[in-house]
Amino acid sequence: MTSSRDQHTGLVYSTEHGETCPGCRQPVEQCQCEQLAQQERLALLDGIVRIRRETSGRKGKGVTTVSGIPLPEAELKNLAKQLKKRCGTGGAVKDGIIEIQGDHRETLREELSRQGYTVKLAGG
Repeated sequence: MTSSRDQHTGLVYSTEHGETCPGCRQPVEQCQCEQLAQQERLALLDGIVRIRRETSGRKGKGVTTVSGIPLPEAELKNLAKQLKKRCGTGGAVKDGIIEIQGDHRETLREELSRQGYTVKLAGG
């Protein structure tokens, strides 16, 4: 992690290249920070998709989270769209985790198993 001093003294704009990425100090057009972060996320996965129901931090409203899917971000969003349509509810993709509003663990387990994923129901 960079120090506060390095963050405040780094090059932000260059007349030669335009805007630069604060993470890798490359021109924004050549920045690969997002791709590297995605590769790191995919490398940490064990091949098991975990489905759990969460209410903490949501004022008692329950959501079903699906984590551990080994897909790039664009394909993950497409899968989330399919799952939301299948459950008939809303949701989002945040940090590689699909959140579906409501308790849809069994429906999601059946759908993901049908698509060939190894699925575990996590939590209570």
